[in-house]
Amino acid sequence: MTMEFTDRVTRVEPSATLAISALATELEADGADVVDLSVGEPDFPTPQNIVDAGQEAMDAGHTGYTTSAGILELREAISQKLADDGLDHGTDEIIVTPGAKQALYEIVSALVQDGDEVVLLDPAWVSYEAMVKMAGGSLSRVDLSPHDFQLEPALDELSDAVSDDTELLIVNSPSNPTGAVYSDAALEGVRDLAVEHDVTVISDEIYKEITYGVEPTSLGTLEGMADRTVTVNGFSKAYSMTGWRLGYFAGPEELIDQAGKLHSHSVSSAVNFVQHAGIEALENTDEAVEEMVEAFEGRRDLVVDLLAEHDVDVAVPDGAFYMMLPVDDDDQAWCEGAIEDAHVATVPGSAFGTPGYARISYAASEERLREGIERLAAEGYL
Repeated sequence: MTMEFTDRVTRVEPSATLAISALATELEADGADVVDLSVGEPDFPTPQNIVDAGQEAMDAGHTGYTTSAGILELREAISQKLADDGLDHGTDEIIVTPGAKQALYEIVSALVQDGDEVVLLDPAWVSYEAMVKMAGGSLSRVDLSPHDFQLEPALDELSDAVSDDTELLIVNSPSNPTGAVYSDAALEGVRDLAVEHDVTVISDEIYKEITYGVEPTSLGTLEGMADRTVTVNGFSKAYSMTGWRLGYFAGPEELIDQAGKLHSHSVSSAVNFVQHAGIEALENTDEAVEEMVEAFEGRRDLVVDLLAEHDVDVAVPDGAFYMMLPVDDDDQAWCEGAIEDAHVATVPGSAFGTPGYARISYAASEERLREGIERLAAEGYL
């Protein structure tokens, strides 16, 4: 039997980051010692108070279905967290999802249809493009690499890309894969264009709690943006809860109503006891988050210094736990060679729309970061 597959599936490629991670796992299974700098996952365990809250929720019998949008107590905690960030969203304007990726998928699917234009800021997280393509949309891209990955100096290019035909603009600050935190002036430029052309904006803030010496602004707090911004966040990065699969989005009630249809017919709801653990994360875990962020900042500084010893300059990130390493024009070949020869896993920049770079994740111990940089240098990749 020959199966025929839909265009919405065949027009996208598998996740490049997960593909590299799978290759690293395969090499490790063969006995290789791989320094995996490809994965966007904190190397810290989930804080114990969160684990305990999840276990207690299971023991208390919170193992059945919840309301599709999420348990009220968690949505109340999220509403309060958003209020602390300057955003006003009641519980009826929030949907809890199995991970922030599911939140983004539901938003894009609710807003984008065949032929709709979506603007991305490159380098852009790999799944944005796939989600837009699966929804039938077309992409217009703005390259931030000539500006050290900052948006403010590229506002003229963004202005050229955004028009009355633009349906959606996706902004991710702090950014994956660059770690850039966009300035208030940059976000105000986004606001001006969104208002002028009546564009909806997704503000992906999954790394908002991981910054170094800067305070990121939530796009929806700017005048004129409350009713056209959909804010996405989650628990995977700041709380080291990647495997728990918990995220959320908040936006205008009319969007929540429409995206909620997709949510209810696909995943039904996020896992019950995980939602209870999410309340604990939001309300009682600030100290653990601060300790992790402090460690990430030290690792960032270490990697920047180690690269400088090999005369490699990088744009120093102000958030998240990634940086973009300039490499050969054929970044795919560079990354494949690096993992085969040096047993160091990175992700090609072309996967993010920016060839000529490799993404390094410094969510690894200082020992492994030193080892990774030393191996790359020894094998001639720096």
